[in-house]
Amino acid sequence: MTKNSRLLSNIAVLIAILIIAATTWRAHASSAAVALPNPAADTPLAAHSGSETAVLAGGCFWGIQAVFQHVKGVKEATSGYSGGSVPSPDYEQVSSGETGHAESVKITFDPSQISYGQLLKVFFSVALDPTELNRQGPDSGTQYRSVIFYANPDQQRIAQAYISQLDQAKSFRRPIVTQVVPLKAFYPAESYHQNYATLHPDNPYIAINDAPKVDHLGEQFPDLYKE
Repeated sequence: MTKNSRLLSNIAVLIAILIIAATTWRAHASSAAVALPNPAADTPLAAHSGSETAVLAGGCFWGIQAVFQHVKGVKEATSGYSGGSVPSPDYEQVSSGETGHAESVKITFDPSQISYGQLLKVFFSVALDPTELNRQGPDSGTQYRSVIFYANPDQQRIAQAYISQLDQAKSFRRPIVTQVVPLKAFYPAESYHQNYATLHPDNPYIAINDAPKVDHLGEQFPDLYKE
């Protein structure tokens, strides 16, 4: 076998390995979605339109942002950082795992169109695996932990009650490890992180890890899904 032939053969093997890995990750992502009950504790839809915020974290913020950008009643979803002690951190600092921050998404929603509890149902159903500690899929570290950052006592009550409800119903094979902590600050991420999944649909990471989450949203929540 010539040198060029060996090179081509090695490249073919590498491509095959990448295809198998991608298929495996996609299968994992496809099996991650879970059909869940409605929260027993929730607030009714508001009588008038308005704006409220929810801050959630669970793995890379690209996927969380992509999911909630397709939820009816959500006005805006912004990638950023929460939960740490470093003010105005940048991506490299957070990625070190030493700031205490988690990659997070601030969701601005209309409470007359969707409730906080319904946002949490979407979050737990299709946006992440809430039983994974300090990791999601291929990403590991405390910056990828799952967290609900509550902004008021109602959000705290609804989040804690829903986690208890799901654990008691054994909705997942393992206990939920998602933290419920007060929101102290939210720092928007750099501009190149915003709308990343939408702007880079052919990125292998997006295609394997995040696009299936949006697909599951449309399948499980057709009444909430928006293009």
